[in-house]
Amino acid sequence: MNSLRRTLLISLLGAIVVVFAIGGFATYLTARGEIDTLMDYHLRQLALSLRDQHFGQPTTPPLTPPDPAFDFVIQIWDDQGVRLYLSHPHSVLPSLAQFGYNTVKTTEATWRVFSVPLQDHVIQIAQPMAVRGRMAADAALRTLIPVLALIPLLGGLIWYLVGRGLRPLHRLAAEVGTRRADSLDPLPAAGVPDEARPLVLALNALLARLDHALSAQRAFVADAAHELRTPLAALQIQLQLTERAADESARRAALSELRRGLERASHLVQQLLTLARQEPGTDSKVAPTTVVLASIARQCLADHAALADACHIDLGAVELDDDLLVAGDPEGLRTLIGNLLDNAIRYTPAGGRVDLAVHRGRAGHASTEAAPAAAETQCWLHVSDSGPGIPPGERQRVLDRFYRRAETDQPGSGLGLAIVRSIAERHGARLELDSSPYGGLQIGVGFPAAGAVVEA
Repeated sequence: MNSLRRTLLISLLGAIVVVFAIGGFATYLTARGEIDTLMDYHLRQLALSLRDQHFGQPTTPPLTPPDPAFDFVIQIWDDQGVRLYLSHPHSVLPSLAQFGYNTVKTTEATWRVFSVPLQDHVIQIAQPMAVRGRMAADAALRTLIPVLALIPLLGGLIWYLVGRGLRPLHRLAAEVGTRRADSLDPLPAAGVPDEARPLVLALNALLARLDHALSAQRAFVADAAHELRTPLAALQIQLQLTERAADESARRAALSELRRGLERASHLVQQLLTLARQEPGTDSKVAPTTVVLASIARQCLADHAALADACHIDLGAVELDDDLLVAGDPEGLRTLIGNLLDNAIRYTPAGGRVDLAVHRGRAGHASTEAAPAAAETQCWLHVSDSGPGIPPGERQRVLDRFYRRAETDQPGSGLGLAIVRSIAERHGARLELDSSPYGGLQIGVGFPAAGAVVEA
């Protein structure tokens, strides 16, 4: 279990122990310096205390061997260099004295030595440096023991204070955990610590996006149910007319109407499924690939040639630049161009004209935008027709789902341009509606250019 409270406790205690260790070492060095100064003073005082002793004379009693706990070593020479006394016979010390303080290393230990000439003798006092090290360590340890004993108390205090500081997060988690699934109101930010405020703001932004997505989904379901109710009711009526047909010709006419009603209902369902798949944020997105937009435009022109001939529409292309590449979903782009051509053909009177163009450059007029303008829209797709067009005041409305102009008599679901807008948003494209050079409607989709074709 990854506990933030336990992690903070271990981290803080670890940092405190490291600081105490550094402080203990510094205390040891300080104590060692003070002990060295004090012990050097004792070496000198002990040497000076022997100045009035007479060594080597018959009337002078010899010095009593020191107690084993006595860690000083005394060595005395006469003025001829003859050693008169050594307090610890087995100690390994230099046979010659160097006056003053010295640190001497021998096979036995490292010694701190003080030598001084007094009257007709040379007196040398030595002490192992290890003794001083133990004394300094003991002094540092005695200093740190009270602090070390407080570490458990310090750990408990840190545990309590960290837990108290994390209480706002626990309250936030409890509030989120007790909410209903449909409660998407923002979390209160009052009283939240500064460190937790970015988390609360991010959660509120997420809740706002979820609320927007759910509202759009509810609206979509409601609109879809409303739109499906009419064709289903018509199908029921047509089925009843088929059942009541008096003769074979009336039955065939009723079956023909029923078939057209089924085709309209199937087309509406297919449009709804296409719109649902093309919605931003759905999981049906595919990885974008680099495609030649003019190549997809040619395929769509070929697919709609039969429909254009049946409607007596002159369908063609004025410019198809094969050097322009677009990063996107080929199937989505095919749906976008297909819907634009289908709308243009259906709403253009017989004998009219529909032209498609894929070219480089920016649009000449700024009009209705269905998506934020891209930083660079260098690849443009334009579909122009000679139909009745759309008044400027309604150009934004026709991009909404299920919106159909009152003046139109063409059958449809009102989803074609909504699907175009959704696909354009997915590709970061700019959507513009304007008047065409032929008097009808011109729809432009500006894509960020993905590069240029490199010729072999």
